[in-house]
Amino acid sequence: MDGTGTERKQGQSVTWRVEGMDCASCVAKVEKAVTHLPGVTDVTVNLMAERLGATLAPGGATPAAVEGQISALGYKATRLDAPAAASPEFAWHVDGMDCASCVAKVEGAVKRLPGVSDVAVNLMAERLTLRLEPGQTDPAAVEHTISAIGYTPRPLPASSIAKVAPHAADDEAGHDYAAHDHAGHDHGDHDHAGHDHGHGGAFGHSHADHDDPADATKPWYATGKARLVWLLGALVVGVHALSLVVPDRLTYPLFLAATLVALVPFGRRAFALARAGTPFSIETLMVTAAAGAAVIGAAEEAAVVVLLFALGEMLENVAAGRARAGIKALASLMPRTALRLRPDGSTEELPPERLAVDDLVLVRPGDRVPCDGSIEEGQSALDESPVTGESVPVSRGPGEAVVAGSINADGALRIRVTRAATDNTIARIIRMVEEATASRAPTQRFIERFSTYWTPGAMVVSLLVILVPPFLLGWDWWTSVYRGLAVLLIACPCALVISVPAAMASGLSAGARRGLLIKGGAALEEMGAAKVVAFDKTGTLTAGHPKVTDVLPAGGTSETDLLALAAGVEQGSSHPLAKAVVAAAEARGVATPPVSDQAAVPGKGVTATVGGRKVSVGSPRHATESGAQLGGLAEAITRLENEGKTAVVVLADGATAGVLALRDEPRGDAAEGIAALSKLGIHSLMLTGDNARTGAAIAKGLGLDVKAELLPDGKLREIGALRSAGTVVMVGDGINDAPALAAASVGVAMGGGTDVALETADAAVLKDRVSGIAELVGLSRSTMANVKANVAIAVGLKAVFLVTTLIGVTGLWPAIIADTGATVLVTLNALRLLAWKPGA
Repeated sequence: MDGTGTERKQGQSVTWRVEGMDCASCVAKVEKAVTHLPGVTDVTVNLMAERLGATLAPGGATPAAVEGQISALGYKATRLDAPAAASPEFAWHVDGMDCASCVAKVEGAVKRLPGVSDVAVNLMAERLTLRLEPGQTDPAAVEHTISAIGYTPRPLPASSIAKVAPHAADDEAGHDYAAHDHAGHDHGDHDHAGHDHGHGGAFGHSHADHDDPADATKPWYATGKARLVWLLGALVVGVHALSLVVPDRLTYPLFLAATLVALVPFGRRAFALARAGTPFSIETLMVTAAAGAAVIGAAEEAAVVVLLFALGEMLENVAAGRARAGIKALASLMPRTALRLRPDGSTEELPPERLAVDDLVLVRPGDRVPCDGSIEEGQSALDESPVTGESVPVSRGPGEAVVAGSINADGALRIRVTRAATDNTIARIIRMVEEATASRAPTQRFIERFSTYWTPGAMVVSLLVILVPPFLLGWDWWTSVYRGLAVLLIACPCALVISVPAAMASGLSAGARRGLLIKGGAALEEMGAAKVVAFDKTGTLTAGHPKVTDVLPAGGTSETDLLALAAGVEQGSSHPLAKAVVAAAEARGVATPPVSDQAAVPGKGVTATVGGRKVSVGSPRHATESGAQLGGLAEAITRLENEGKTAVVVLADGATAGVLALRDEPRGDAAEGIAALSKLGIHSLMLTGDNARTGAAIAKGLGLDVKAELLPDGKLREIGALRSAGTVVMVGDGINDAPALAAASVGVAMGGGTDVALETADAAVLKDRVSGIAELVGLSRSTMANVKANVAIAVGLKAVFLVTTLIGVTGLWPAIIADTGATVLVTLNALRLLAWKPGA
């Protein structure tokens, strides 16, 4: 990250993006910490832009020192002015990661290597990406470090790296989910690679004998972890059987030998983790407790503790694999082969990954569509339910778009590929879900911060249990040491740390399989707390397929000329009203004159030069503000708007050329979707740039309130006002909705919307139904209920066993069950979310 900044007389001016700042308190922490470094001056921190600027004097703190200071606070600093080419990027698939603790261990280990930067670890994708400074650490050293702490790295090809890192960060980088205003952020512009607050990472699960790469295709009972369990089980059972036939004086040495052998793999990992910067891992705690038990003569229990520990880790690995399979199942929506058409009309069979943009493919009845594309020839009903969750097959014909993974029901189709395999709908969904699972929700960040105090606190309690009772309560030393060691086994907060991410990952996967995409845990958590849902009108509450119903030319202009001028201005636009105007002109056979200088005036209209004339198409208010005289057309506009139609005025060289009226019918499920939100206790509101009369007519039929005639900045003001009273969800689909989507607590894009809206939003409803918003709220509330149950299980079990251990009711092996058993329980509870269904 040591690039060259802008040199000034007083030093080097450097800028960073700082991820994870939520409020003014965060700003103060960062500013104070950086200011205290030697030679650092002119420190500025911008919360909204997530920017830190500072001037570094020669001989003072380096950029790396500043980044280290920020990282120590729990934030992620990324150098903005460092040359991208200075440090090449590498990626690995890392086998054996089961939980957030694994992520922290891998990240912490590789960060300690010299010349390593931009470390990003994605648990669900099982990927590690980082940059290596030339001449410092090489990839082989990284792989050796990862292997030493019990994981198996496999290098990924360079072509896959670009698909790993974007957005793998906390969602709060673009939005603040604690009611701060991050309105200016655009998720599409941020490189959210690998945000890690670093909380709680040092205290985690044991992963001794992690799976090797071949384990991915093996049943759970044949993996590396399972083999370790069978080996240790055979050892303990064998020693126990042998103890029944040998003299009593040899029983203890046998169990002691078994304990020492069982501790070898865990002790080796504990030592490697300590060298890598994680001295208080669960391996360390368990090895210390088991070794201590052996020393005080409890070798039998020590051996059982090690066996139960390994068993719990194996079960956790199985559960984590199930959660990960929920995401990987999305990839199965793609067919194994595609039929590419040759120029002579024959076909060749090849993997979908080899399809290129503009290739022509044949999709037969019953086949899955292998690409995102446009139908060139053929008519068929497509079952898009595997991708969007929409159960009713949709009829598609020439010129219409199709998505990868949908099923062709009846007719043969020839489809032109419009997106490469790495960027098709399925790939984007998988990438979005993987990135979302890498982000941390506010609850998860709190739990991780809490766990950093829990473990040291429990270790202090363990020490006090050993030292104090013999003097105050009259315990003998054997009893106090024994109970203190049991407390040590309870100390690891692994179940607590995994309780939130396990539920979040399951909830995100369940939503993705039903056409509900959420970009991170923060948005998933916030969605359920919504008090108000604000909807855009066109393309969101309405079908987004308006039709021209009236053509009213002004004096001296014919209907044909009016349509030609309007269609010329609107051609090429993706806005539904623009498409309707162009379609009306084409339907009447109206030719479009040459067009140039097209430009959009957000919220007001579109302008262009058509046939040498300066033409604009916009709202009546825009026409009035432009000084145009509407004359007798003003009454016609009022009548049309009272009928729920949208009137647009066409101006040519500043004069009124005529009025077009369009009608966009509400979606079939819009009223049902609004009613579902009302049942959930959520108020619905429509924000539209349309006129008040049209907006009121649509809103009345749907049963919601309306704020009309709003420009994009007006929508922003309304969202800001609503946020002051609680959590606000904004639902939209167009470019003009992007600012409001970014300003809301949670922005939701309808699946048929523009890429800008989809990138800016925090969630998307792929099936393009208003009822999907209520489903998102339901999914959020179900997930958070699961989270609360998980936290209760994790904390409750530990609290119970802590008390029973102190009073002497339970010993060492029940203590290990309190840890590994709770971990397995919360993971299995989280997996129940994979079966979530709307309305459940």
